[in-house]
Amino acid sequence: MTSKKTLVVDFDGVLHSYKSGWEGHETISDEPVPGAIEFLYDALKVFKVAVFSSRSSSPGGISAMQRWVENWSKPLMFDYGEKWWLALEWPISKPAAHLTIDDRAITFMGEWPSMQSLVEFKPWNQLPKVSTLSKAVEFLATEGEGE
Repeated sequence: MTSKKTLVVDFDGVLHSYKSGWEGHETISDEPVPGAIEFLYDALKVFKVAVFSSRSSSPGGISAMQRWVENWSKPLMFDYGEKWWLALEWPISKPAAHLTIDDRAITFMGEWPSMQSLVEFKPWNQLPKVSTLSKAVEFLATEGEGE
């Protein structure tokens, strides 16, 4: 049997919606990003999942994240009430990983980004909201341009 690869998942802005912003290591006020809990459940079937965050530097921060995940996981009743979330790992330093999911990172593609693009970077939840209608209009406006 092959061992599972490690998937590191950031907490604030990835699992936790982080609408209230930083309130301290032990204060987590907001709901999950839609689909986050279901994603964790599914990911554990394929990967060893490690939740790592700036909160991980504090024992109280790790405990707060664990309680938050448990509180949001219990009502979903996956696996007939089994406590599947106990399989999550909570490292205190960034682990080696096959892949990391983080809202404040860029994918390095072999070319260095400009300093300006780094200064202007915004995580997904701070970008302007684009409606499905405006996406459809943009698609229709550009359809066939490459032909």
